[in-house]
Amino acid sequence: MQCLIIAAGQGSRLRSLAESKPLAPVAGTPLIEHVIRAAARGGCDSFLVVTGYRAEPVEAFLAGLAGSLGLPIESVRNASWERPNGLSVLAAADRLANEYVLLMSDHLFDPAIVRALIARPAAPLTLAVDYRSDSPLIDLGDATKVAVAGDGRIARIGKTLEGWDAIDTGIFRAGPGLVEAIRESLERGGQGSLSEGVQQLADEGLAETLDVSGSWWLDVDDPRALALAEEHFRRKTGKTRDSI
Repeated sequence: MQCLIIAAGQGSRLRSLAESKPLAPVAGTPLIEHVIRAAARGGCDSFLVVTGYRAEPVEAFLAGLAGSLGLPIESVRNASWERPNGLSVLAAADRLANEYVLLMSDHLFDPAIVRALIARPAAPLTLAVDYRSDSPLIDLGDATKVAVAGDGRIARIGKTLEGWDAIDTGIFRAGPGLVEAIRESLERGGQGSLSEGVQQLADEGLAETLDVSGSWWLDVDDPRALALAEEHFRRKTGKTRDSI
């Protein structure tokens, strides 16, 4: 299973702690390395990373990581990295397999989530969602919300959605239809966001959900979330950041 990772954004809310968000250290390890290692444990065996802001140091790190992990890790640049994240998917379109796992470079997760997605029957798109609205790990003000239909398909998706049921974890299994949907949304006047592409598929009844409520995942988007990530890995390893 191929894994596509979006790592093109600027990460302005973590700028005080790291110039490059994908390389921000979490318990002594760059954020994107945590993501790749977890995806590999979940069953992904090749990686394509979309870079953009400060692409050179990220690409250099990935080249070294590919050698140390013995995994194929390639990169492709999104020249329009300042624009919405769906354009990063389009930048990788020519190098995508028929099916792939789609991840964000700043979302940490239990590998079991990816394993469960891969085990699911193929669908145009499946999004892992979390129904917990009271989790201290979730920033409801910034999270993308999902309204889920009775059959488990996505009805609506968006950050400002009212009447929602679950939270978008940023962990997907997708196929060629996602690229086509993002392109169609652009042609219809959209901004090129990933959520617009997902909504396009949802409108066609082609976007499913996987309930991963109770599984650990974390969007590391600001200093508070970074501290939560540090605490998580401290508990797992018994090490503090200073000792590392």
